[in-house]
Amino acid sequence: PDSLVELTRTARFTEDEIKRIYRGFKAECPTGIVKEDTFKGIYSQFFPLGASSGQYAHYVFNSIDLDRNGSLSFEEFVANLSILLRGTVDEKLQWTFSLYDINGDGCITKEEMKEIVTAIYELMGKVPEGCEEEQAIKEKVERLFEKMDRNCDGKITLDEFIECCTKDESIRRSIAVFDTIF
Repeated sequence: PDSLVELTRTARFTEDEIKRIYRGFKAECPTGIVKEDTFKGIYSQFFPLGASSGQYAHYVFNSIDLDRNGSLSFEEFVANLSILLRGTVDEKLQWTFSLYDINGDGCITKEEMKEIVTAIYELMGKVPEGCEEEQAIKEKVERLFEKMDRNCDGKITLDEFIECCTKDESIRRSIAVFDTIF
């Protein structure tokens, strides 16, 4: 990495942890840069056979690619890993919000929510093919919007998202799972 001292200061990892992460990163990406196709290939290894991770990996890649240049540096990778594994609940929720806010305009629309929920269904091997699956996704999005869109304006702001998620015990538990991974 460009500056091990700087990364140790900004990320929530020790110098040894960063070195270990870097070795793994360089093994997968010898150039030190990850393009989206490579990222999708690596990401797909984490999901069961038959599950389609491509679309979800695309959204994750875009939320990690902080400078929107189409590639991930080691520093971008570590910054996001630091948030997901060692960040506060609010930081993790902000990251999740950025994942759902596909166009980056500061709010989540029903269409964006539908795209992410569909990608999650595909990731879990539940490919929405027929009308029944499409209806299930639509109903899921409607329920989420009913719960999160406090002022009923058809979009979810970061504040609405964080407020709803921090009050929901099941969401808090699912976020806490990341705390034990590394």
